[in-house]
Amino acid sequence: MFSQILQSVFIALWSLFYTPNNAFAQQGQYGGWHMGPGMMGSWGMGWFGMIFMMIFWVLVIVGLIFLIKWLIQASRSPGGTERHSSLRALDILKERYARGEIDKAEFEAKKKDLLE
Repeated sequence: MFSQILQSVFIALWSLFYTPNNAFAQQGQYGGWHMGPGMMGSWGMGWFGMIFMMIFWVLVIVGLIFLIKWLIQASRSPGGTERHSSLRALDILKERYARGEIDKAEFEAKKKDLLE
């Protein structure tokens, strides 16, 4: 069973690629294995396509540079988040002191602990 399937696949491939026929796209008009001029005739995209591709690749490269720069900065600044959280804690401490929840001595002690 398997050998019959393999044999029929081999025959199909042999007849497709090794026998001369007109199955190849536009073989007679353009000769050989070439597919012809394509959808745009023989004009292609011209200058517009070249300029568009240059702009596209410049934008891709600039985007990658900004992404790498952002990732490097994000990985280098774990202390920045600690500083931000300590400043937020100091703001909360100031608010509690302003509302009268803590006295001046407790405020100064906690402020000293936060800023160390």
